[in-house]
Amino acid sequence: MSDRPASWRMPTPEQMEKLASRPSRPPEPPIPTPGPADDLPEAYWDSIVRDPRGQIRTGVPIQQRRLSEIPRHVLRVTCRRCDRIVEIQMVDAVRLYGAHATWKDVGMKLLDDGCRERTGRLEEDGSWPSFETT
Repeated sequence: MSDRPASWRMPTPEQMEKLASRPSRPPEPPIPTPGPADDLPEAYWDSIVRDPRGQIRTGVPIQQRRLSEIPRHVLRVTCRRCDRIVEIQMVDAVRLYGAHATWKDVGMKLLDDGCRERTGRLEEDGSWPSFETT
């Protein structure tokens, strides 16, 4: 403990006037935050254009292609409800259903005997096909 009064910590009125008359630091300019209307840098657009994931895939989805247009040897369709997998070789599919049949129609016929999980309702029974591309 000391015997000094608390006033020794406060500046005198003259010192306070001197501090008030001194120019304060100039305010820092605000950092602009990019908004939706601002232009993006050119490097950003170049990276997006060159990214292979951004390439537009042209063509018809595999389930809408005709069997003669599919370059695979084995075709696979799975049921999303019961996870049943049905595979057929391309030559067998062409022999059974014709070269102009679509893969979606052929896959539905392969899963036609019904899904293993039955609900008893006609509109809910049946397979939920997933046409794999691998």
